[in-house]
Amino acid sequence: MAAMDLLGRRWTLRVIWELQQQPRRFRELKRSCDDMSSSVLSRRLGELIEAGIVETGEDGVYRLTPLGERLEAALSPLLGWSQEWERSGALALQRGQDG
Repeated sequence: MAAMDLLGRRWTLRVIWELQQQPRRFRELKRSCDDMSSSVLSRRLGELIEAGIVETGEDGVYRLTPLGERLEAALSPLLGWSQEWERSGALALQRGQDG
C-alpha cells in the first residue's frame, strides 16, 4: 500500500513520466511539468529519491534508478489503458460533468 500512497500523490506520476523521457536538471524538469511549484517538485523528488525510484548525480541531473525504470515498465499498461479511455470519449464526457 505504501507504493500506492506514493504514486497517488499529485504530480508524482508526472515526474516519473518526464524522467523516463530523459534525465533532467531541476529547472528543466520544472519547466516540463507545467504549473508545478518548485517546492512541490522538490518534495516529490525527495520522496522518489527516498523510495529508490529516482537518483541525482553530482552533475545535478535527476534520473530514474533501475528500480524506477522497472516501475516505468509496470506503468506501461496503464498508459495504454488511458490512451484507449481518451479515444473512447470518456475523458470529454468527464470534463463536461466537472464544468
